[in-house]
Amino acid sequence: MSTGTIRGTRIREAVLPALVALGLAAVLGDLLILSFGESPAAVWTLLVKGTWGNAYGIGQVLYKATTLTCTGLAFAMAGRAGLFNVGAEGQLAAGGFGAAVIGLLLPSSLPAVIAVPVCLLAAMVVGGAVGALPGALRARFGASEVIVTIMLNFVVLALLNWIVSAKLHLPETLRTPDIAAGNVARLADVFPMFRGSAVNFTVLFAIAAAIASWWYLFRTRSGYELRAVGLQPDAAEYGGVQVPRVLLASMVISGALAGLGGVNFVLGYKGYYEEGFAGGAGFLGIAVALVGRNHPIGILAAALLFATLSQGGLAVNAVVPKQLTDILTAAVILSVATAVPEVQQQIRAAAANVTASLARKQTPGAAS
Repeated sequence: MSTGTIRGTRIREAVLPALVALGLAAVLGDLLILSFGESPAAVWTLLVKGTWGNAYGIGQVLYKATTLTCTGLAFAMAGRAGLFNVGAEGQLAAGGFGAAVIGLLLPSSLPAVIAVPVCLLAAMVVGGAVGALPGALRARFGASEVIVTIMLNFVVLALLNWIVSAKLHLPETLRTPDIAAGNVARLADVFPMFRGSAVNFTVLFAIAAAIASWWYLFRTRSGYELRAVGLQPDAAEYGGVQVPRVLLASMVISGALAGLGGVNFVLGYKGYYEEGFAGGAGFLGIAVALVGRNHPIGILAAALLFATLSQGGLAVNAVVPKQLTDILTAAVILSVATAVPEVQQQIRAAAANVTASLARKQTPGAAS
């Protein structure tokens, strides 16, 4: 079989499940729209016009897709190593908080060309540090990263909220003061047609992160080792790969990518850290990665899809309930989860990991 034939088969295997999922979601959407007594064609037209039919809608879609790209990449990086990172929500918030603190400490006179990279680095370092904890526990003790990351979300968010409310908040608010340096310019500053939308140049950082993730995974030795551990850790270890080191590194990189997503809101949109800004983007990143087949390019496309549905819900809210798009999002996720073998395998592996971890805890005298 020729290389071109193999590549074509792989592309069909990657794209076809997503197209089937979209088709099923569209059919379900038609039925739901009809149940409200509206015309499906009219509602879909309104959704498209409210998202990709004008500059403001495009800007809002790109803004939401930016954060989802980062959290999707975060889940995919861990997923490629055979880990199920459910902690992107906390890592996202921690990254945004780290960027905000550095932005508050830097002098306002510092040029953006210096301040922005410093704040970006802070976001990734703090996010990576949060990801390092479950990675270290998994690598050293075999602790389930699913349980650890879920619980760590609550710990991190509660800790950040306490710091803000006790030390950094403006009176009668749940946010920090405005950041002095490191703000990322909005696209509207260069392209006036985007005026009013929240999209900012963090979208370029997210695209760069996707490209860098692709290069790392498929063009470097470290990326090859990471994928080998995810496919078969015993064989990888037999081949000389230090599996614990790879597991830790994958979680650090995963956390750093999620932390980068916090920059979109904190530096690019509001200019301050605010309690609850993540808004579930960390958890939705799991769906983005699964629909994108844990591939950086697929994640970019999936992030645009989910961002379109999110913004489209606001566009059609006057005709049908906004929750319609939430149902469509769930339909896409479930369709892909049942149609893609890799997704099924990853979900089963995560469930088995949790079960094994709970069994070790319940067994008297089990090794810690």
